[in-house]
Amino acid sequence: MATLLVLGSCQQAQKENNQETQNQKTMDTSIPKISDFPLGEENTGYAQYFSGKSWLAPLTTNKDLNVPLANVTFEPGCRNNWHSHTGGQLLIAVGGVGYYQERGKAAVRMVPGTVIEVGPNVEHWHGAAPDSWFAHLATNGNPSTNQNTWLEPVSDETYAAATKK
Repeated sequence: MATLLVLGSCQQAQKENNQETQNQKTMDTSIPKISDFPLGEENTGYAQYFSGKSWLAPLTTNKDLNVPLANVTFEPGCRNNWHSHTGGQLLIAVGGVGYYQERGKAAVRMVPGTVIEVGPNVEHWHGAAPDSWFAHLATNGNPSTNQNTWLEPVSDETYAAATKK
């Protein structure tokens, strides 16, 4: 009787392990398509200024136009550090749900169609909601002279307070 119980327990444990392995194999880890713009490549060049992963897809190539435009996609919970631009910035939400916050002000919830005009030298951050992927188009004002100043990461406490529903 004891042998049968041990054998039955081992078989049950093996069955549970097999199910867990199957669940891991079928878990969808792909990045969802949340806008009509390309995802681009993982944003490793600026990863040090982001909490979480983001992807960057440059959309313009003609330097004579002087209008650099990129699609930036954030995984859920990802946001960039506090930062500013000497020439300002324009953000246009194109997919998912995100947030924008200027230092000292309430956060703004961003959904597709939201346009944010960031003034020159305004300290701010932007990124995805905790439970949603997010994508926005971004361009900088006065790109030939615009300088980014990267500041400290957005703390988990600040992010939680800003994104509280």
